[in-house]
Amino acid sequence: MKHLRGKLLLCLVVFSGAVFGNALDQQRNNFLQAEKLLAQGNTDAFMRISDTLIDYPLYPYLQYLWLKDNLQQTNQVLSYLESYKNTRYAELLRSKWLDYLAKNDQWSDFVRYYEASEDTALECQYNLAIYKTGNQQQALNEAKRLWVTGDSLPQECDPLMLLLTMSADFTPELIWHRFELALDKDNVSVAEYVRRSMSITDQDVADIWLRVHQKPELIENSGLLPGMVCMPQACREQARRLSPQMGRLFAHGIDRLAKSDLSLAVKLWDDKKHNFQTDDQTIRQLERSLAMGLARSRSPDAYFRLSQLPVGDAEVNEWKVRAALLEQNWQHVGEALAGLTAQERLDPKWQYWQARLLDKTGNSLQAQDAYAKLAEDRSFYGFLAADTVNKPYRFANRPVLLVANELDNLANETDFKMVREFKALNRDVEAERQWWYAIKMLSKERRMIAAKLAQQWHWDQVAIATLVKADYWDDLGLRFPVYYSNQIHNNALRQDLDPAIVLGLIRQESIFNKDAESSVGARGLMQIMPRTGMQIARELKEKWLSDNSLFNPDVNVRYGAFYYKKLLKQFHGHFALAIAAYNAGSGRVLKWLPNVQSVPADIWIETIPFKETRKYVTSVLSYSIIYQQLMQRQGLKIKELMLDVLPG
Repeated sequence: MKHLRGKLLLCLVVFSGAVFGNALDQQRNNFLQAEKLLAQGNTDAFMRISDTLIDYPLYPYLQYLWLKDNLQQTNQVLSYLESYKNTRYAELLRSKWLDYLAKNDQWSDFVRYYEASEDTALECQYNLAIYKTGNQQQALNEAKRLWVTGDSLPQECDPLMLLLTMSADFTPELIWHRFELALDKDNVSVAEYVRRSMSITDQDVADIWLRVHQKPELIENSGLLPGMVCMPQACREQARRLSPQMGRLFAHGIDRLAKSDLSLAVKLWDDKKHNFQTDDQTIRQLERSLAMGLARSRSPDAYFRLSQLPVGDAEVNEWKVRAALLEQNWQHVGEALAGLTAQERLDPKWQYWQARLLDKTGNSLQAQDAYAKLAEDRSFYGFLAADTVNKPYRFANRPVLLVANELDNLANETDFKMVREFKALNRDVEAERQWWYAIKMLSKERRMIAAKLAQQWHWDQVAIATLVKADYWDDLGLRFPVYYSNQIHNNALRQDLDPAIVLGLIRQESIFNKDAESSVGARGLMQIMPRTGMQIARELKEKWLSDNSLFNPDVNVRYGAFYYKKLLKQFHGHFALAIAAYNAGSGRVLKWLPNVQSVPADIWIETIPFKETRKYVTSVLSYSIIYQQLMQRQGLKIKELMLDVLPG
């Protein structure tokens, strides 16, 4: 009898689970039907079916879809904003409703229900509402703040900006400020629009500015700017007469010229800067820009120029170290490292270079200690240090530990139930938006749980990004997933590559998202551009099917492994150079090669001009070592992947 009761209980559990599953399936079907009815404009039928979905996770979303097209229903809008105030859709509905109130001149209601927003259009409408309801000067003060931007303003800002332009607050200084900001951002159309608000005299100066912006080589033209040709005493007199605005114009031209002819820009600035009355801020900004340009172009003058800049700029401090490394002047390296803050020196990168400095300056015992300490760190620099003192790599793999029911409890919270439903309906974009909204509300500890939930849902890219937001780095199984093993191992074998290198490339390029597509059109696991894919197909004597074939893991990994091997051959088996070329293109890497004598690979990597490529190379190399560990293999040593870089 006891055995029979157990069977009946088991049947009841299975039956109730099936009933629940069927009920959820029915709700999903009803939800999809409600969406169709709404699109057809059948409001009555929509209301009837939506009434059956009150306990369905996406009911707030469904009501939002109706209300955003029925914004005149004030009471229902307000009821929704109160009932669902802790949802993403309340924010979206409020934004649309406020826009409706503005378009219908309901300014008092707009002020009453507005909540602080980073939406510029809403900010403009709010300040227009403030103006319309009597606080005119407050509105104009805010209008001036919004006006001062180098970007286009949304059309919702036009009425407020019209009021500003008609007021005494609209000064020539305000106009020039935005004009210069626009050209600093290369927004020529905005600058031309702002120019129309200037006086005739100022428009003439603005025209010269626009010409110099578009053709900076004109700055050499002695007749274009007063101050370019004069005797020393006359120059000093003229500089006093010329406005700071003309000095800023000259500085802007130099800054633009530096992008195409850095050495000429530096020479012109050094020769002519005293001929103009230029404000201190403009001088500091341009001196910094020229010094950083010299550093990124690997100029031998970079260290001296950076040393002339004011202290306290973190990016300048870093590039000063890099410029010293490129000189291989270890006295300068020591001076530059000493210029870093105590907090900056805790970074494994700078700890590594401090150890290298000690080694190069005869402090070998201290260097060994510094390397040994750094070797405990799981990073590119930690792995380099471990190889230097012949210590094993340390990985510190500590998966996130979960207490019973933590995943289920989080999954059953309203926000995450909505995510799960969007995923079930293949609404991946909406699911991801909802996920990041939900994540914002969580503590770091709960974000770690959320990362494990995303991993459970096979949402690896989201899981990894969520763990980053939790500031937790030690769950290697989560951070370094492995998929498409057959394709990776077979193609690595075919190209005589270590599979760990291919895994490292895929982890950096797409985090194993076979459908990944970059903003410039690179596709698939190894992010191959269609034009590159077509070329690879020709070289492999394969028929090119279509751009979308790159989303096929079989095709993508085959082409990606072939392409990396091709780069490896081009750079004579130098793994780091080939990795850099995979990211930045072989043409750039060839330009970055030393001219005269070889450079140690660690210095070459550290002085790559592009931050993205610098990070890319160190990431792929360290990821390869980590994947080797996860595959329980030996063989790869990071030092062996980093031969000296020979002159081009």
